[in-house]
Amino acid sequence: MFSLPKNATIIEVGPRDGLQNEGKLVKTEDKLQFIAALQQAGIQEMELTSFVSPKWVPQMADAKEIVAQTKKVGRQFVLTPNERGINAALESGAQSLAVFVGVSNTFNKKNINKTTEESMEALKPLIINLKKQDVFVRACISTAFYCPFEGAVSQEATLALCRQFVEWGVDELSVADTIGMANPKESYELFANLVEAFPDVLITAHFHDTRRMALANISAALQAGVTRFDASAGGLGGCPFAPGATGNVATEDVVNMLHRMDVQTGIDLDMLCQAIEKIEPHVTNPVTTGMYTLYKNQA
Repeated sequence: MFSLPKNATIIEVGPRDGLQNEGKLVKTEDKLQFIAALQQAGIQEMELTSFVSPKWVPQMADAKEIVAQTKKVGRQFVLTPNERGINAALESGAQSLAVFVGVSNTFNKKNINKTTEESMEALKPLIINLKKQDVFVRACISTAFYCPFEGAVSQEATLALCRQFVEWGVDELSVADTIGMANPKESYELFANLVEAFPDVLITAHFHDTRRMALANISAALQAGVTRFDASAGGLGGCPFAPGATGNVATEDVVNMLHRMDVQTGIDLDMLCQAIEKIEPHVTNPVTTGMYTLYKNQA
């Protein structure tokens, strides 16, 4: 039987994941206008920025300013790759932190120059300490389905990695199809197992739309019991360490699909498209997602 929840939560990742690899530097004031417009559209959870070295990611050099000047609405995440990033984020006043690791060793090495095991060893004491401080911790699991270098990733490996994070007390697992190769059957099976294995942890699905299957994969995850989805307004973003991967699934297309399926998100679709209008002039490529194109043609 086709069973769907009444409500779902969208975690907007455009301000960080969407802009992080944008070739053209986006001004802080333009980012803040984008974030404010997303909030006005009804976004309650958002990934704002990342506390990484500006040498490696110059687009995120204004992380402290973004956190300080963003209106505190709902839950706001910042990405923190290591102890230095965690300390800087906490000093800036961030209250919800995200850490990340790839299931695939090769991907992890190319991303942060550590094996998966080395990353986990480094993260364990940091996460335990954050939970002692009652900080909300979100663990982002990359290459949960496929790796651009190693191919298919076993479901057992992904579940085992997630189990370690849960044992350390994380509040949320954001599980990603980093290169957009998963299909709906794989989506359903993995997320059904995650929901069953970790009933007390927030489970979030993160899909890229490389092969135009992100919406189908979200539908499958919904049926598996997932009600939280990462998405990026305008479909912005991608991963520089994942050859061939395109942007994140577009928030406006996810919202449209969910609303048409009578799954409510609390997000105003027109206002969401207006938020995309604010950021589009400041990014390299035009936004051509389905609902945004329809919105522009009707304007």
